[in-house]
Amino acid sequence: MENDYSETVVIGAGQQGCGVAAALQDLGREALVLEKGEIGQAWAHERWDSLLIGSGNRSVRFPGWEYDGDDPDGFLTGPELAAHLRRYVAERKLRVREHTTVREVECRPHASDSDDVRFRTHLSGGGVIESRNVVAAVGGYAKPRIPAFAARIDASIEQLHSHRYRNPESLPNGSVLVVGAGISGQQIADELADAGRRVVLSVGRHRVFPRYYRGRNIGEWMYIFSMYDDYVTVDSGKADNGDTPRLPGLPVIAVKDGVDDLNLGTLADKGVVLIGSVRDANGLVLGLQDNVVAVAEASASSVRAVLHTIDSGLRKRGFVAPEQYPKPAVNMENISDFGDRINLAEHNITTIIWCTGFGPDYRILPERALDTRGVPIQDKGILGAIPGLYYAGLPDGDSLAPTSISANVENGRFIARHVHIDYVMRSGAAQSVIAPG
Repeated sequence: MENDYSETVVIGAGQQGCGVAAALQDLGREALVLEKGEIGQAWAHERWDSLLIGSGNRSVRFPGWEYDGDDPDGFLTGPELAAHLRRYVAERKLRVREHTTVREVECRPHASDSDDVRFRTHLSGGGVIESRNVVAAVGGYAKPRIPAFAARIDASIEQLHSHRYRNPESLPNGSVLVVGAGISGQQIADELADAGRRVVLSVGRHRVFPRYYRGRNIGEWMYIFSMYDDYVTVDSGKADNGDTPRLPGLPVIAVKDGVDDLNLGTLADKGVVLIGSVRDANGLVLGLQDNVVAVAEASASSVRAVLHTIDSGLRKRGFVAPEQYPKPAVNMENISDFGDRINLAEHNITTIIWCTGFGPDYRILPERALDTRGVPIQDKGILGAIPGLYYAGLPDGDSLAPTSISANVENGRFIARHVHIDYVMRSGAAQSVIAPG
């Protein structure tokens, strides 16, 4: 059986992979996208029903295509975002093979710089696709993370990661412990509380941005004062274990009522019990870091920092905006430290939802593309360690910016330019390597 060929194979048909394919199409370069599920699989089928896209509708953009709905300041659900992506793929006529799982990417031995075939992508269902370039667009969030000590929790407790949670009705009766105070943790805890469930939330480091301030939403203020980097980059603090800085949970700015802020203060006001970060487990007893107040105070400080940036920016530039009193804040009145352990039975907790994030899974790539931890060796979050290997949607050091929805445009065009340069230089054509547009 003859192998198929495409100049570039893109693995993953989320917004990043489809953005790369479209950017390549704009430069007349061939690309084939392989997707193990459906286009927009994670958004459509691997998140909870009520999830709202925190970056807002204006961020839903792809190469040559801006958000064209009637609610630019709103927040799409996951399935709605997947539908937008499918429509984009159809309108652009991008080549996508759904339900096609990649088993392994082979770097062809002894391939020269001038060869058309540098990679062989082996499919789980049989068959091989040869290519000069491979783009891994599976992102940094392919594998759910659950701490190892979760295995020591009593078997009577239902445990699931946030990617398996769908809605309150899908859970057993009883109280619910939500672990993690990022976007997932806070949105899920809020939904469960509104559904009448008793909720316990284990906190972790995170930042808080106000949804509205002085007459404008936070997205507009991030644009006016170039605050986006503050939203997606690591702060100067240490990780909880004191080792190295790490990215705290992103601020929650998408809420279902479209009006109120969501933070530890608003959750505590609803009756959500706040406990410290879970650090260990033994049967029905979890060991905690006694850090509720410290985490809440740090998040409150992040609100004040954002407001200071806006207020000082207005003064410096002479922009006019209405004053707002009282200013947005985290209400600390109902927040207190909990202690260093919790007995799940005493609190009637029957379910734990781990909102502890995701990790990368690049085991399909050649071994020399990865470091000893299985993490991609990369430059700028895009260029791989092997010529012709690229990444789209991979976190870059201390920033989540390359993983954002709208980043697919810049990521895709960056990769497309490199593929175009490679083609022009390898062909010996007289044309400029500077791509049009």
